[in-house]
Amino acid sequence: MTVLLRIDASAQLEDRSLTRQLTSLFQRTFQEESPDTTVIARDVGQMPPPFVSGRFIHAAFTGIEERERWMTEVLAESDSLIDEVEKADIIVMGVPMYNYGMPAALKAWFDQVARIGRTFSFDLERGDFPIEPILSGKRLAVLSSRGEFGFEPGGLRAARNALDPAIAACAHYLGVAPDAVETIAIEYQEFKDDRHRQSVHSARTRTVELARRLAADGKAGVEQSSTVHAAR
Repeated sequence: MTVLLRIDASAQLEDRSLTRQLTSLFQRTFQEESPDTTVIARDVGQMPPPFVSGRFIHAAFTGIEERERWMTEVLAESDSLIDEVEKADIIVMGVPMYNYGMPAALKAWFDQVARIGRTFSFDLERGDFPIEPILSGKRLAVLSSRGEFGFEPGGLRAARNALDPAIAACAHYLGVAPDAVETIAIEYQEFKDDRHRQSVHSARTRTVELARRLAADGKAGVEQSSTVHAAR
């Protein structure tokens, strides 16, 4: 059984949010292809996680055996969010570009999920690369919308794109390898012209194709695992 974690980061509801419309389309298509999928929905746009505080940092960097009761309470929501990521095989994110970067609510979510001892280990014996992800083998689909255009590598506004690089940099905390991140973006939203309408159409088509492909990959993986298990 495949577990799909859906994360919506838009501050707007679906009737006004292009990214929510894309994540709904992705989920619907995925479940049509793989009806036994378990979906975990996390709406950080409407219910943002708390920002990291000094108490959070103190608790996170205190060993489990030494933690006081208040530390466990401070980390409770982080534990819940990480549990969802651990269960997921595929993560789909609806991420509008806000002021060239990610919504603050999504950044807060990443900060709650990127946690020593849960999603990464830290060891100075590794030299200049002491951080090592704990999770692995997950896929990430980023469904985005941008008011302007030209944010792709080499594009007119590539230097202003602080969204895609940030997600790519943090993906390893989720157990997602660099080549397992796929991004589909609607552009020209502020222009509201034919280019925007074409961009919406293209994004919707690509979202359906991506959902079908990932669902097929998931079923193939389950079948392969079952075959290996039966052969033992």
